[in-house]
Amino acid sequence: MKKFISVNDVKDVKKLIDKAIKLKKNTLKKKKICKTIGLVFFNTSLRTRLSSQKAAFNIGCNTWILNIDSDSWKIETSDGSVMNSTQEHIKEAIGVMSLYCDILAVRTFPGLIDREYDYEEILLKKIIKYSKVPVVNLESATLHPLQSLADLITIEEFKKKKKIKIVLSWAPHLKALPQSVPNSFIEWVKKIKDIKLYITNPYGYNLNSHFTNGIKFINNQNEAFKNADFIYAKNWSSYDNYGKIICKDLSWTITKKKMKLTNEAKFMHCLPVRRNLVVEDAVLDDKNSIVLNQAENRIFATQTVFLEILEKI
Repeated sequence: MKKFISVNDVKDVKKLIDKAIKLKKNTLKKKKICKTIGLVFFNTSLRTRLSSQKAAFNIGCNTWILNIDSDSWKIETSDGSVMNSTQEHIKEAIGVMSLYCDILAVRTFPGLIDREYDYEEILLKKIIKYSKVPVVNLESATLHPLQSLADLITIEEFKKKKKIKIVLSWAPHLKALPQSVPNSFIEWVKKIKDIKLYITNPYGYNLNSHFTNGIKFINNQNEAFKNADFIYAKNWSSYDNYGKIICKDLSWTITKKKMKLTNEAKFMHCLPVRRNLVVEDAVLDDKNSIVLNQAENRIFATQTVFLEILEKI
């Protein structure tokens, strides 16, 4: 693995999941690698930041962290501009950062204004171009591969049978949120043959067909939930009416009553989550909620990816 941008950088997803689970059981027995991992954040973070640091520490690596909004010069990302209001261009910024580490792990975020710009992953592509070391995607405008790997590790740990039904359900939110988590989750689940994935969301919230092609869509949430083994709740803004909130229907909130339609389903969410808006307390605090397990597995997903890259350097 020379970089980790999407599932397309992984030769065998199932093998990577198994490696992460094995590593989790023996994490402190792994030979230490004395390298430096740079963590760059263009937006706020909690789990991604802390799990990445913990993952690096577990394999003996040093880390440095840079918050672009508060720790650095204002960075210019466009080409050919006269820099009257910015002090440093991304060409030099990323070039320099990559001189100070062995892996450059970067988190960006969509503007949710220009769909073409976001889905072309312009900023991420520039980071990859100007970096002198392998780049790890900590979340980009359209993808969140480390979250998806952690999700699949969690599903593998909690599934009770070989073939399972997972429902990815839209849920209401006050703000317009990215499509990176659902896009990435779909992309990764497609690599696992024993998972039957269904998507349920209100009209107007269909995701990019590039990701959802071949996935069963059910507009009726209650119908979709029937006999599900896992419910993954997530809000996303409209793709067709890009970045817009076109529905605030609270009937899409995940409730205990809806969960009773499932096959004792485990409840999943990537966090942070707004209680009693996205999901009821009764669901989130239930024994079948595995959101903290997902969060913990972010460590081992990231640790596994770091190792895959560092072992090849």
